[in-house]
This record gives sequence, C-alpha cells and structure tokens, in this order.
Amino acid sequence: MKKSLLVGVLGLAAITLTACGGSGEQEDKYDAIQEAGVIKVATSPDYAPFGFHTTIDGKDKIVGADIDLVNAIADEMGVEVELMDMSFNNVLATTKEGQADIAVSAISVTDEREESFDFTTDYYTSPQVIVINKNNAETLNSIESLADKNVGAQKGTIQENIVKNQLEGAQLVSIEKLPNIFIEVSSGSLDALVVEQMVATSYVEQNPELMIADIPLESMKEDSFSIAVPKGNPKLVEELDKLINEMKENDEIDEMVNKNSELMKSASE
Repeated sequence: MKKSLLVGVLGLAAITLTACGGSGEQEDKYDAIQEAGVIKVATSPDYAPFGFHTTIDGKDKIVGADIDLVNAIADEMGVEVELMDMSFNNVLATTKEGQADIAVSAISVTDEREESFDFTTDYYTSPQVIVINKNNAETLNSIESLADKNVGAQKGTIQENIVKNQLEGAQLVSIEKLPNIFIEVSSGSLDALVVEQMVATSYVEQNPELMIADIPLESMKEDSFSIAVPKGNPKLVEELDKLINEMKENDEIDEMVNKNSELMKSASE
C-alpha cells in the first residue's frame, strides 16, 4: 500500500515538472525580470562610495557607484530597480534564497561563494588596506606590530579572512555595519580595521583622526568586485557581462566611483 502511494506521488511530481518547464529546467532570471519589469537587487548601503545613505531634497536616499551601476543596467534592460536594503551578512543569503534577482554590494569572488553563485565579470578593482588611528602611527607600522591587537572587519566579508590569514596573531573583531568599525577605531576601542582602499580613502578624508597605515597586504583575486547571480541563469549573466564591459570600455564605472566619492564629501560638509 505504501509503495503504491509513493509511486503515485512521484508520478504526479513528474507530470507537474513536465507541465511547468517541459524538460524540468528553471526559467532563466533574465526572462523573469523582463516579464516582471523589475530587477530586485540585494545590497548593503554602508560601503561608501559604492553604497551609502544620504539626504537629498530632505529625503533619505540610497546612492553610490553600485546603485548607479544597477540603474544603468536596468535602463538598458528596460526595467525598474527594486533595492533591498540589508546588512552585508544577509545580501548573498537573500539572493541565494531567490528573494533577490542579483546581489550588488562591492562583492568579491571567492571559491566558497562560487559554489552557490555565478559571478559576472569584475566591474571594479581596488586593493585592501589597514586603517588605524593616527595616534598609533609610530607603533602600528608592520604586520608584526598588529599581533595581539584587535582588528575589525565587516561580518561576512573577505576582510575577515584577510585578518585571519595575513595578520598573524591579530584578534579578529567582526562587526555588522562598516561605519561602526571606523567609529571603534576612532575611539580607540579597536586598534585597526581592514577594508578596501577606495572605501578607506572616503572615510579617512572625513575623519582626520584616521589614516591608512603603511602596512602592505597581499594582493588577491578578491580585490575585484562582481555581481552575484544564483546558479543556473546563464542568459542573465551574459547580459550583465555585456553591459558591464561596455561601461568599463567607456570609463563609466570609474566616473561613477569618483562622482560618489565627491557626493560623500559634500554630504558630510
């Protein structure tokens, strides 16, 4: 009796899959986005100049180079953008679960992430640096000097692994929001933090008590940013690659980064 019931259920499932997709293959997200007229984007806007909050005409608005990139892509695809604001630690999980179509948040490609996502060609590259309080400039001047020191990194980012793998003896402190890590270094609660250079430059310019330490870190493939797409959507990845390459050839993305760096400066004045 149980065997007959199981066969019946499996047969019904097979019929359902055939009816939904012919061969059982899922619909490429590119087609779904076109049908909906909206592309849902998971992002963590606390990583200026790539994504941050600012006030425009008295209203809070999410801006940044990543946001400009997404808007340019959506314009070419003929769809609207729905930004999903969340902590970076949830950006990839939300996209993997299908709640977002893509994840755009200065995301680096890692071997672990490639197990769950396909990535576009990179759209921006910048090395990693260490930020310290200027009061510690004479004492924190080498990798060795950070041993036993508290070094911050944003939770869920590659910077956590950099602290673990490149700063031997340092004590990793993971914090959800990046601005909070800069505040901790400014106040002396943390000795240093690891972050991407362009982001570090933006924050240091606004916080004169901070500086980028003269402590070189190893360059990695993770220094480049790409858009994350759930596996099984080759048509969407191909379209995104085409649009990204066109913008890179025209220096549009560099212009987006520079424009938003200036926007962050003016917003804090």
